[in-house]
Amino acid sequence: MSDDWRTQLIAAARRDAETRARLAASGALFDGYHPEMEAVHLENAALLDRAIDAIGWPGRHALEDEGAAAAFMILQHAISRPDLQRRGLALMLDAIERGDANALDAAYLSDRIAVFEGREQTFGTQFDWDSSGLLSPAPIRDPEGVDERRESVGLPPLNEIVAHMRANVVAERERAPADSAQRRADFEAWARRVGWRA
Repeated sequence: MSDDWRTQLIAAARRDAETRARLAASGALFDGYHPEMEAVHLENAALLDRAIDAIGWPGRHALEDEGAAAAFMILQHAISRPDLQRRGLALMLDAIERGDANALDAAYLSDRIAVFEGREQTFGTQFDWDSSGLLSPAPIRDPEGVDERRESVGLPPLNEIVAHMRANVVAERERAPADSAQRRADFEAWARRVGWRA
C-alpha cells in the first residue's frame, strides 16, 4: 500500500511543480494566490491527508526519499489548510527522532506556520516584499541569533539566502507588488478566510 501512496504523492508533487512553472512563465503566478495553483494545492492536500490517515507520517521509511520529499512539498504548499500544516508539523517533530523526517523541513514548515499566524519566524526561511520593494525575510524573533539557529538545522547564513532569493526573483521576472497595502489587505483577508487568523 505504501508504494501506491508513494506513486500518488510523487505524481501530485510533479503536478504542483508543473503548474507553478507554467504560471510563473506567464507571469500569472505573481499576482496573488492564483486560483489554479490554490486548486492544485487543495487537491494535493486532500491526498496527503488521506495518506496520513492510512499510513501515519509519510516519511522515508514508508515512502523512500523521493516519496517523503513529495509528501513534504505537498505539506509545505498546503497553505489553505492550516489544520493539515499544523498536524503535519506535529507528526514531523515526532518523526525526526526516528530518523523519518528532518529538522530542516520542520524549520521551513514551522516558519511558514508562524508567518501565516502573524507571529515572528524562527529560522528566517519565509520571505515577502518589504516597504522598499525588496524581497526580504518576514519578521524574525531574536534576529541576532538567527544564523546560529539556521546552522543547527543545516541552513546557510541568512545573508547568503537573501542574495539568492533576490537573484531568483530577477530570474523569474517577479516584481514587487504595485500596491503593497492592497496586497497586505488581500493576504489578511485570505488568512482569515482559510483559518490562519481569527
